[in-house]
Amino acid sequence: MVRGKIQVKRTENATSRQVTFSKRRNGLLNKAYELSVLCEAEVAAIIFSQKGRLYEF
Repeated sequence: MVRGKIQVKRTENATSRQVTFSKRRNGLLNKAYELSVLCEAEVAAIIFSQKGRLYEF
């Protein structure tokens, strides 16, 4: 069974947008970590939130 494609669009609700950002940020940082371990690659991820906070790996 294949998942269907979703349309990527901006979330209008600020609370939902913050929750989505947090979940996707953590997922992205996990993927960067996995890539660095599995492939022995040097990986860098820099993420700025809407409020200007910095998240890095």
